[in-house]
Amino acid sequence: MLFVLSLIARALARPFAGTGDEGSKDIEILVLRHQLKVLRRQVGRPKLRPVDRALLTVAAWALPRDRWSSFMVMPQTLLRWHRELVRRKWTYGRGRTPGRPPIDPEIEGLILRMARENPRWGCVRIQGELRGLGIRVGATTIRRLLRHSGLGPAPRTSGPSWSEFLRAQARGILACDFFTVETAWLRTLYVFFFIEMDTRRVHLAGVTRNPDGAWVTQQARNLSFGFSQRDFPLRFLIRDRDAKFTRSFDEVFKTEGAKVILTPVRAPKANAFAERWVETVRTECLDWTLVLGRGHLERLLGDYVAHYNTHRPHRGLGLATPEGSEEEVSAGSADEVGRRDLLGGLIHEYHAVAA
Repeated sequence: MLFVLSLIARALARPFAGTGDEGSKDIEILVLRHQLKVLRRQVGRPKLRPVDRALLTVAAWALPRDRWSSFMVMPQTLLRWHRELVRRKWTYGRGRTPGRPPIDPEIEGLILRMARENPRWGCVRIQGELRGLGIRVGATTIRRLLRHSGLGPAPRTSGPSWSEFLRAQARGILACDFFTVETAWLRTLYVFFFIEMDTRRVHLAGVTRNPDGAWVTQQARNLSFGFSQRDFPLRFLIRDRDAKFTRSFDEVFKTEGAKVILTPVRAPKANAFAERWVETVRTECLDWTLVLGRGHLERLLGDYVAHYNTHRPHRGLGLATPEGSEEEVSAGSADEVGRRDLLGGLIHEYHAVAA
């Protein structure tokens, strides 16, 4: 290998023998070019500063085209630099944001005040009132300001919103539904439950393999005994159109003064509270457990429902529990917080340890 390299070196040096400094310079240029090619294979694209771009552009203009092989940039790159300079030349200065000037904050506050104090006024009516005060604002600007502030178009009601109205009406509304659980032996079990929309409190009615009309009606009777002792009456019951809900089932709640509301066909969102609880119990409990049988499932759901009603915080209740807590106990430090394991350690409950 060394012999071959020596022959290549002698062959490269022979044309420049006897030429003195000129030959040495040519060999040096050849070595530099080769080193540049090696560096191009190893180093990524370098970041050129404006000074570097200017120097390379001037050198390309002075150097003959047949010598451009020593450049680290292509001729297309030089043309692209020139196009960028031309584009910057014809770019106008941005001294002001395009469009209409922003509205004065005091006028904006006056518009919002008029909108809140006069919910039946539209944007044109507010525009006319402002013009009477010597203030000229376009109707489109007023409309955009009202929508941005959440006031919306006229008429704007000063009463409760839809969410506040439904939350107030949820007292005394009960929803029920079924969901299925597959055991480890591939047997299907049906779980029947009720949920109160006001407090999100869940009532586990029962678990069975054959949910016929008589069984469902008996579970409704068992639940109605507890509701008859409540401070507020049961007003509505929401259920789907399953054939298991017979007339005798509806009569149990009608005798309590409640009205049965049927959801539309194939519309699970109409019973959203029940559907959401089914997703919760599956995500937090059933998807992580192999159910062996009916007794096992009843114990699992019993422990989980107790945890759900008494300890699990609910986002829709302001992070309170469905049954509510009597008082908040604050722990002095992190060492004074204990842990209680449920469902074999699948769920943890934390509480303050008594001193």
